[in-house]
Amino acid sequence: MRLTLQTAGDTHEFGLRLAAVLRPGDLVILTGPLGAGKTALTQGVGAGLGVEGRITSPTFVIARSHRAGAAGVPLVHVDAYRLETLDELDDLDLDTDVDAAVTVVEWGAGLAERLADSYLEVAIERRADEVREAVLHAHGGDWAERLASLGLPVGAAA
Repeated sequence: MRLTLQTAGDTHEFGLRLAAVLRPGDLVILTGPLGAGKTALTQGVGAGLGVEGRITSPTFVIARSHRAGAAGVPLVHVDAYRLETLDELDDLDLDTDVDAAVTVVEWGAGLAERLADSYLEVAIERRADEVREAVLHAHGGDWAERLASLGLPVGAAA
């Protein structure tokens, strides 16, 4: 599935919509260059889940856990940019059990896939005109069905 996200607000809004199909234990891996909108998307997911606290890039702390709000699903937000091995990812002392949370890993391709049997990869590219193109790849589980339930046809603008 490919989405065109015209603005940062559209990226945030897509995160809100995506949150509606997320559940505890889910892994979402975000890829894309600096400034592509990975954190904006995660902010939308967090808002959709109703988690507590402000969601900012975890670049310097590597990982942040956000307590569950009204929806009852916490969020673990990881920046894997500086991590080189799965052991380094496992060594993070996260406050929230990832099996009970939605886990979003920025820069996680090639590393975080091993954290779950199935996952969603969202590759975001920023065009020269600042419009973002997001390509969603379902890897196992029921991700394809959940994405289809969002009602976004291939090539749709979100």
